[in-house]
Amino acid sequence: MANSGLFSASKTMKSVKLQFRIPYYTEWGQSLVVCGSEPILGSWNVKKGLLLSPVHQGDELIWTGTITVPCHFNCDYRYYVVDDAKNVLRWEMGNKRSLSLPPLLQEGHSLELHDLWQTGGDALPFRSAFKDVIFCKNSSLDVDRPEVILQEKLDQEESVLVRFKICCPNVEEGTSVYVIGNSTKLGHWKVQDGLKLHFTGEFIWEAYLAIPKGDFPCSTYKYCKYGKNGCFSLEIGSTRELSFDSCKSQPQYIFLSDGMLREMPWRGAGVAIPMFSVRSEVDLGVGEFLDLKLLVDWAVESGFHLVQLLPINDTSVHGMWWDSYPYSSLSVFALHPLYLRVQALSENLAGDIKNEIRNAKECLDGKDVDYEATLATKLSIAKKVFIQEKDFILNSSSFQKFFSENEDWLKPYAAFCFLRDFFETSDHSQWGRFSNYSKDKLEKLVSKDALHHDTICFHYYIQFHLHLQLSEAAEYARSKGVVLKGDLPIGVDRNSVDTWVYPNLFRMNTSTGAPPDYFDKNGQNWGFPTYNWEEMSKDNYGWWRARLTQMGKYFTAYRIDHILGFFRIWELPDHAMTGLIGKFRPSIPLSQEELEKEGIWDFDRLTHPYVRKEFLQEKFGDSWTLIAANFLNEYLDRYEFKQDSNTEKKIAAKVKSSAERSLLPDSEDKIRRDLFDLLKNIVLIRDPENARSFYPRFNLEDTSSFRDLDDHSKNVLKRLYYDYYFHRQENLWQKNALKTLPVLLNSSNMLACGEDLGLIPACVHPVMQELGLIGLRIQRMPGEPDLEFGIPSQYSYMTVCAPSCHDCSTLRAWWEEDEERRRRFFNSVMGCDGLPPSQCVPDVAYFVIRQHVEAPSMWAIFPLQDLLALKEEYMTRPATEETINDPTNPKHYWRYRVHVTMESLMKDKELRETIRGLICGSGRSYPPLGEAEKQLSGETALEKQKQHVGVGDPLIIRIGVSQKKESVGVIG
Repeated sequence: MANSGLFSASKTMKSVKLQFRIPYYTEWGQSLVVCGSEPILGSWNVKKGLLLSPVHQGDELIWTGTITVPCHFNCDYRYYVVDDAKNVLRWEMGNKRSLSLPPLLQEGHSLELHDLWQTGGDALPFRSAFKDVIFCKNSSLDVDRPEVILQEKLDQEESVLVRFKICCPNVEEGTSVYVIGNSTKLGHWKVQDGLKLHFTGEFIWEAYLAIPKGDFPCSTYKYCKYGKNGCFSLEIGSTRELSFDSCKSQPQYIFLSDGMLREMPWRGAGVAIPMFSVRSEVDLGVGEFLDLKLLVDWAVESGFHLVQLLPINDTSVHGMWWDSYPYSSLSVFALHPLYLRVQALSENLAGDIKNEIRNAKECLDGKDVDYEATLATKLSIAKKVFIQEKDFILNSSSFQKFFSENEDWLKPYAAFCFLRDFFETSDHSQWGRFSNYSKDKLEKLVSKDALHHDTICFHYYIQFHLHLQLSEAAEYARSKGVVLKGDLPIGVDRNSVDTWVYPNLFRMNTSTGAPPDYFDKNGQNWGFPTYNWEEMSKDNYGWWRARLTQMGKYFTAYRIDHILGFFRIWELPDHAMTGLIGKFRPSIPLSQEELEKEGIWDFDRLTHPYVRKEFLQEKFGDSWTLIAANFLNEYLDRYEFKQDSNTEKKIAAKVKSSAERSLLPDSEDKIRRDLFDLLKNIVLIRDPENARSFYPRFNLEDTSSFRDLDDHSKNVLKRLYYDYYFHRQENLWQKNALKTLPVLLNSSNMLACGEDLGLIPACVHPVMQELGLIGLRIQRMPGEPDLEFGIPSQYSYMTVCAPSCHDCSTLRAWWEEDEERRRRFFNSVMGCDGLPPSQCVPDVAYFVIRQHVEAPSMWAIFPLQDLLALKEEYMTRPATEETINDPTNPKHYWRYRVHVTMESLMKDKELRETIRGLICGSGRSYPPLGEAEKQLSGETALEKQKQHVGVGDPLIIRIGVSQKKESVGVIG
């Protein structure tokens, strides 16, 4: 029998009661759990966490739970929504909560934690775009820990010790945060008598206050900001309440975590331009990473806090201009050699190389980018510099550091580039014994003993210098208070480093695209393999995490291309060339049993192309018999495609062969297009992996196959069509997104924006809001079906608004495209009578841009082309030539270059002041331009560039490889 005397009062562990309290509305069957790092809270196993109990208090549903812990207890914790089996349905976003009990707690005391659910929006100030750039100065204020009131004083005053805690990222110099309220201790709403809070780091302000128990059960309060100059701003919204259950024993301590200080939300503006489109006086035929410094200077002078680029990864798959497509990555980690500034490779360039650079600049300085000539020239010059300096560079400590941090992707990339050039193809299935990647084969390929080792090292060398140059530009942007925003493509090229090294992560027999939408009524086929999400989940999406980590080295924000693909992707068979005959993955198909119960049974009729004689006559006229003989077999009262013509790729190949032999009665394009239309004349798509599952063809009502059905079948199929596309998938797609998107968001500290255009499922916007993802709004593509033009003044805060984007025509070109639409916009949106001008004159551009800067959206981001429309002298180029991409053309040449240099734009004070005036007048934040700020933020890139240019040698900028740059502080 144990001797109870061994456990004296002095030996037992002192404990306190800890109560969690959080208001949260759940749905039926849902509960809240608090889970944390200590065993008593489940050690991050949610099923072992503390299940909270709900109680209604006024209009709120309050969840509470109590545990007994040691007086010195500390832990991290987080709240979760679970079902009846404690399966996680959702969890708080942002950083984990940290709790460390103050040393004054005594045996038997109780502490209440009054928390608020952390949304994705609450986490935004801690993203690098705000923390490290826009609010950089505020996050580095001197930490001033508040004093904790002694227990003796609490006992004497019969008080409760309350800790007030608020997050306030935007606090100007000389301003403090206060809490004021209806009690004497809170100043009776007078800030001079209120409680001043202390900055404790990470935008957090805290203070302790002993509140007499007589002020309870309810005390009201608000937070405010008060400056030395007497400037006072009280948080918006209803008053906050501090209360506890008066029926129970009163706690000795209440720790409030009140989330964000409620004030008018921060809003900023940005400029968007592809890297290849930037033009400077020193570039070689294309925008270069170091040109970003000029662009940043112009952005600051014009009032912009953000510069947005298209993807900048290497796309050198085909060795021709097709590679200008920036979304088809050869490697998701490697940077594109196109953006290298060869002048900056060495401080000691030979005279013949300088002459070659000078001559190349003259040859390549064209209206548009000559992709092939520019890349070939840069690589040729870089090889010559590499031969001279390879030993010095490759043995330098800076290169060794770069190599050790990046070798996991750098070695496979260099080996791939070598094999691509050796076999003269990126199709790794044609590489013989190297077709199947292995680490052993890789090590042999990159071995120092290999005859081609210099070739391997050349690719290392190029990536090293690209890294240096982009890093320099990125650091410059941060120092100037400018967010550099990158772009995360949804896919990778099927002949890429990533599909070679990680074939199990991709469904190589499929292709990615988008169903018909604003961009293309026939759908899009991007040619990328779809992802094998099941396989990716096995290592918690390690490939994605590595991608985002790499991007975070340079960017402080990023755009998620086609974010809908993380909910569901439009999957096409690899033999498809167009984007119409696809299905969503994942999705719940129509089962054969389901269809048969509805009286649908003729599956061959519904899944095979429905081709009748009259259709052939209508499309091909008198030549229909020739087409039928070559491509089709007669079958009963209809026709079916021959085995060598039963896919789009087979048809395209056969049509091309027939055209080469002059056997076609019409143009190759028309014959191919008409045959494709016949091939797509189906109602259902049979699942190739499960013959008893079917998917309704997109826009099935538009097909003659559907129109020839009986009324019963039409009604059934219409109902099932709308169920498949707009109802039955919502829960599945929501769960899919909540598995994948949080991994992306937690892989880096960048601010994430999602391109959510197209056919939007109902679950998308709620999920984006929950995760703190910023959406995109383009005025000409409203999400509301009853609107022709979006209304910027009605956009929600968590959006980026823009008059156009790279996937559509510019504002000028859009204005000129359609006379009737132009008139409707002029009359209904601009409120003008009469006829609109035939061209987008500066007054029109000014109106549209002002609409957007005045919108509630967090960001208003403008393509540079739309900003140039503010001044007539920049409108001499035909508007159609300023379009970056045509989504309807899968082989579009991405080659647009701005027709004015950044140096010239920097000199145009009138344009800069016009833009800055729009931004300032809208209430958006803008980088300051005072003299003191200019001195602190350093010289502009243009000024530095002038200093580096030698007399009589305007092309050579000497930026040393090993030269160290001092960091420059961001101003306000």
